[in-house]
Amino acid sequence: MAITLEHVEYKYNEGTPMETEALNDVSLEIRDGEFIGLIGHTGSGKSTLIQHLNGLMRATSGDIRYNGESIYGEGFSMKDLRSRVGLVFQYPEHQLFEIDVFTDVCFGPKNQGLSKEEIERRAKEALTLVGIDESYYKKSPFELSGGEKRRVAIAGVLAMKPEVLILDEPTAGLDPRGRDEILGQLVRLHDEQGLTVILVSHSMEDVAKYVDRIMVMDHGCLVFDDTPRAVFAHYRELEKIGLAAPQVTYIAHALKEAGFPVRTDVITVAEAEEAILCTLAMDKEREN
Repeated sequence: MAITLEHVEYKYNEGTPMETEALNDVSLEIRDGEFIGLIGHTGSGKSTLIQHLNGLMRATSGDIRYNGESIYGEGFSMKDLRSRVGLVFQYPEHQLFEIDVFTDVCFGPKNQGLSKEEIERRAKEALTLVGIDESYYKKSPFELSGGEKRRVAIAGVLAMKPEVLILDEPTAGLDPRGRDEILGQLVRLHDEQGLTVILVSHSMEDVAKYVDRIMVMDHGCLVFDDTPRAVFAHYRELEKIGLAAPQVTYIAHALKEAGFPVRTDVITVAEAEEAILCTLAMDKEREN
């Protein structure tokens, strides 16, 4: 599976005095099984980009290919694409509208024309995967907490058996425990189900810890596309576009400037801890 963007551009209000360029000559490839972080300041084009990946928005120019086939080609099924490329919006209320949790999660598979037995099997499996048990099945989605709503929204997409799962700020507004639970479940889904995951986030700590690749958007352009360590090495350039590196990166640089021979390419708390302990151990050896 691969999604390829070729010189994609998108303009809001094209041809009017209000015309705004949201995507500018974006070319990239999303490969099977990747865990990708998508970051950028507000208005950078992140949300516009992800809505192009499953055809919710149509490019002004350029092409998008799914498994080598143009999604704009004659006869291409957008319905099939949206089953294979699932999108969970930042505000789960936009995807929850049925009378109860179980019925809501059944909605997607039902639209795929599956049998009642298969629809219910998929719904139960998806709800189990996100940690929602049977005691929630008959509850109204709107009575749930923020974290529970997000889990149900994710389950509704998973029940359609997508190959790609895109999540727009899935931990926004959650407490640390809720954030860790959601992200931990995404990692398990990626590892156990082989899902390609695209995580849109404002948390540099989260993307540093969980993803394999980071794409950085700025004013509609893809300005960085590399491993987390390689991207965060450009922390000064990131600052200029309203972003930053994880806090531990700045701590490591401050220690280095203070005379401690610590690694400065650390991007997670675990790496920082290891680097500091290693430096302390070296100092102790020298003292002895």
